[in-house]
Amino acid sequence: MKKNHFLLCLTVALFIFQSCKKDNYVVNTTDTVAVIPVVPSANFDINSILDNYGSLAAFSNYSKWGSYNVHDPSIIKDGEWYYCYTTDVSFGNTSTRWGMQVRKSKDLVQWLFVGWVLNNDVPASVKAYYAGNNNAVYYKSIWAPEIVKTGNEYRLYYSVSSDTARLSVIGLLTSTSPVGPWADKGLVVTSPKSGTSIQTNAIDPTVVTTPTGDQWFYYGSAWDGIYALQLDPATGLAKVSGNKGVRLASRGSTGGKINGNIEGAEVIYNPTNSMYYMFISYDWIDTKYNTRVCRSTSPQGPFLDFNNVNENTNVDHDPMIIHPYKFDNHSGWQGVSHPTVFSDGNGQWFIANQGRPGENKFYMDMHVRKLFWTTEGWPVASPERYANVPQNTLTRDSLIGNWEQIILGYSVVPGYSAEQTDPQMRTSGVITLDADGKIGGAAGNTWTYNAPVLSLSYAGGLFIDKVIVSNERDWENKKGTTIVYTGMNQFGTAIWGKKK
Repeated sequence: MKKNHFLLCLTVALFIFQSCKKDNYVVNTTDTVAVIPVVPSANFDINSILDNYGSLAAFSNYSKWGSYNVHDPSIIKDGEWYYCYTTDVSFGNTSTRWGMQVRKSKDLVQWLFVGWVLNNDVPASVKAYYAGNNNAVYYKSIWAPEIVKTGNEYRLYYSVSSDTARLSVIGLLTSTSPVGPWADKGLVVTSPKSGTSIQTNAIDPTVVTTPTGDQWFYYGSAWDGIYALQLDPATGLAKVSGNKGVRLASRGSTGGKINGNIEGAEVIYNPTNSMYYMFISYDWIDTKYNTRVCRSTSPQGPFLDFNNVNENTNVDHDPMIIHPYKFDNHSGWQGVSHPTVFSDGNGQWFIANQGRPGENKFYMDMHVRKLFWTTEGWPVASPERYANVPQNTLTRDSLIGNWEQIILGYSVVPGYSAEQTDPQMRTSGVITLDADGKIGGAAGNTWTYNAPVLSLSYAGGLFIDKVIVSNERDWENKKGTTIVYTGMNQFGTAIWGKKK
């Protein structure tokens, strides 16, 4: 599916070898030597972040691509910096420079473009693999990186595919620095071209490290779902050479046709409740792309959904925590998945992914959101992107008034790009929290607040939404601070709200 993914993006990316001379500078040695300054601006204006970045899309502006051309991000915090590695795509460019793009930020808002990982081609181990497969034509574009730090070593996993369906590889690069230089350590897993064997596509890697230091590797797509295998923590490669792993996640079909893509898994361990969480991308990348999550007490699974159904069962799994959406005064966002999930090291979790504005689905913007955790242990995402807004205690009185609310419902459209042309954005409706505890004046609809949890009860308690309230930026209206909420009802449907 990533082959079509790449073609549909209509973008070609850039590949420049980088050599880190100082933490604040990267030298580009592809054509002429140019120094890219990557120092945060003290005068940074958050309103300068655009949805439509056509004026900066040309390759000559690559040093200004901070939060733009972001696709399939993987983010890690190292010291005071967050580093982000992304797929080779850039809006509107026909350049033939390739490589995983690298960015950095101190606050997850102002992103600074650092450069690229490699020098305009795939690593030698990838070339050798395709040479041994009848010299199959591989794409120089590298997809869906995954960054992991083990001890003092940075490990960067990446995907390369070819013009032969499912003939793909996932390789490993290592470095002593988050900005390289990077060494080729070989291939972790490969997938053969279509044949009699059932095997998923070797794309979209993610790695989780257990509290005891074991490492598990997950990958795959709609060819046959998401697979998992154990790594050797000493090398970062498969513990058993040639092991393809076992399937842990699948999705449903309708009328004999699969309901859509399943890909882009991200697995984390949350030490607060000793649970492993698998975030997965459903559906087509630039329209209905949405994020599901399941959990397990073991990195080997089984991962269970909201209804305690094994994620490896051929049904669609809930909860869905991010879906294409539209608040007032904006064209909306679609293609909002292939997440990376990471912590600030102090207990705050975040989720980041691409976002494509409704005005033009080929723009790819960085979206970072706070993750909150329900009392039942499920992650829920903020309805608004993170903006480093100061938090303060919100009183009951501050919640009284009108809200835009979005219910993240879902409609199945079996198929892929040809069928899933409509992003089916979930649009906001207005609800009113009255001072007397009613919702919209209806006696059977009431609300209560026990900070930070707001409970919304409908039809005399038949439907109950429990949501977490916080301060965030109103990106649609470019307001510095507003109040938002995120949570679920008792059926696992995500609910978002924003104070008008």
